[in-house]
Amino acid sequence: MIRVDLHLHTTYSFDAAIHPKTIVNQLNAHPSIKAVAITDHNTVEGYHKVCELASPYEDILIIPGIEVSTTGGDLLVLGVAELPPKPWTVENVIDFTRDRDGLVVVAHPYRAYGLGDLARNYDFDAVEVLNGISSPQANKMAENLAKTMGLPGVAGSDAHHMDEMWTVCTEVQASLDVNEILTAVKKGSVRTVLTGKSIHF
Repeated sequence: MIRVDLHLHTTYSFDAAIHPKTIVNQLNAHPSIKAVAITDHNTVEGYHKVCELASPYEDILIIPGIEVSTTGGDLLVLGVAELPPKPWTVENVIDFTRDRDGLVVVAHPYRAYGLGDLARNYDFDAVEVLNGISSPQANKMAENLAKTMGLPGVAGSDAHHMDEMWTVCTEVQASLDVNEILTAVKKGSVRTVLTGKSIHF
C-alpha cells in the first residue's frame, strides 16, 4: 500500500506558487506520502520539471498528469505526459486519454469549474471525492456522485500554495509504479484519507 496525492499544482500553473524543487524536497522528507500526480492547468511542463528534479530519488514517484479546462468543466488526466489537442471537450479528452491508457478523473465536481451532475453523462474512471480545498459539503456531494455512478473515489490536495500540500491523500493498493497505481485506481483498490495540515509532519 502506498499513499499518493493525485492532484497538485506547481508554478507552471498560472494560479499556483509551489516550486517544483519544493515538491521533491517535501516528498523526500514526508513520512508516508511518497507519490504525487503533477496536474498543472493545461500544461505538462511542471510534471517534466518535477520529474527531472526527482530523478536522483529512488523512493519517490512522480505521476504524469494534467488538469484540463474542458468546455464542460475541469478533468484530471492521469498517466499521460502530453496535452490533448483542442478543442477540449469532455468527449475529446476522454477519447485522447483512453487511447493512451490513462485515467480520466472528475475534478472537484461541485466547486467552481466542476462538471457537477453533468458528469453522469460520461464514462469516467474515478471521481475526486476528497479535494483538499473544497468545502466538506462539496466533497460529500462528490462522494454521492461517485456512489451513484459506481466509480472509485480518490483524493487530491489540489494544492496551489505550500500550506495546502499533503492535506489529503489516496491510499492505493499498489507499489511505487505508475501503471500499478493507475490499474489499482481503476479497480477501486483505493481509500481516501484526510491527513490534516501535515506540511510540518
